Amino acid sequence: MGSKNMCKITPEELELENKQAQLAALEAALAERELELTTLEASLHAFEREYLRVVGVRYAKLDEIEAEIAKYVAFLRPMDAIARKQAVLASEKAQMSKRAISDRASSAPNSQPGESLKKLYREVAKRIHPDLATDEVERLRRQKLMALANQAYENGDFQKLEAILHQWEHSPEFVKGEGIAAELIRAIRKIAQVRERLNAIETEINTLKQSGVYLLRDKAIDAGIEGRDLLAEMAYQLNKKIARAKGWLEKLRVNQGVCA
Repeated sequence: MGSKNMCKITPEELELENKQAQLAALEAALAERELELTTLEASLHAFEREYLRVVGVRYAKLDEIEAEIAKYVAFLRPMDAIARKQAVLASEKAQMSKRAISDRASSAPNSQPGESLKKLYREVAKRIHPDLATDEVERLRRQKLMALANQAYENGDFQKLEAILHQWEHSPEFVKGEGIAAELIRAIRKIAQVRERLNAIETEINTLKQSGVYLLRDKAIDAGIEGRDLLAEMAYQLNKKIARAKGWLEKLRVNQGVCA
């Protein structure tokens, strides 16, 4: 008689088992996709750094010389409005190239946070502050979210703060209570979270695969299979352009000296 009671499974328990199995499969898939995304990002960042080191610096140098050329041409043609405009544009292009090489790291905005950002931050802090935790596990989770919220606030990132609040309010841990019903709700919410993250990863990967860095990296990989170094080839062509530009600049400097 006791054995019959032990074997009896309620519909809620069966549903919970199904959801937990579904969640386990989704979490395994998520781990693989997270790894794929992280690996792709690391590969693209490494390739971009190499591109800037080998090719980008040469483009910046060429733009700098061409800006000097345009400046001398405008000086030698004081009545030529087009030459003056080209000199300005060339100078702006050279400055942009230089910034792209020397200042790739993003910096936090210097502007003061607005009232709407302050209001949202207060709401986030009120909801997820670590002092509101009921156990150590919850405290650690709140601390992690609060650190992200602080960073978003410092960066003036309103959307990030909203996302943090949304994540907290819709998290499985936000469901209070015990028993099968509460566990089932938590499992359903976890499944929704994992699916949402899987969709986000898919979008991120597709976006990366459409980027110029990805396409150029693929060309470099194909060239490598053929025994060629694509970046070295690009650098070689740029070196020739730089040499020609330097020669032209030297002639203009001589002409300026003659005119003076």
